[in-house]
Amino acid sequence: MSPLIIFKIGRSVKKEIALSIAILIFLISMPIMSVFALTHVKSTAQAAQMYDAISYPGDDYAWGNCTWWVDMRRAQIGEPIPNTWGNAATWALYAAEDGYLVDQTPSYGAIMQISNVDNGLGHVAFVESVDPDGTWHISEMNVLGLDIVDDKAMPPSAAANYNFIHNKVL
Repeated sequence: MSPLIIFKIGRSVKKEIALSIAILIFLISMPIMSVFALTHVKSTAQAAQMYDAISYPGDDYAWGNCTWWVDMRRAQIGEPIPNTWGNAATWALYAAEDGYLVDQTPSYGAIMQISNVDNGLGHVAFVESVDPDGTWHISEMNVLGLDIVDDKAMPPSAAANYNFIHNKVL
């Protein structure tokens, strides 16, 4: 056997070992990086944007849309909603029929809803907070694009233009 053939075989094995080690290091580091990312959240907006893009059991709303996002956020705060409210345009109506308080007052955890946008499909967002001056902050999905979360600060005067779905009235 020629020394040239042995050199080629040895070099190939060295490449495979190096590649295997690199893959192993990558796989071991992924959980560590995930924990680091989740434990270094600096704001509510960042926390809202960090989600796993995996539906929980019972989330039947279309992935990546505003309804999916709000359904998931409500489940995260321990206040799940029915999966039968349809497009965002019908949420206030069905919520009221299901015994939820619907008004024009934003509060933490409420669902902001508007019917007459997006070619009649409507839009919903999650109220993340309300400031003492009445400014309210929302997180929403699918305004900037499918599966993209953004957040906005809304002036107190804008609340009259939206429905807010709160918890069920007992």
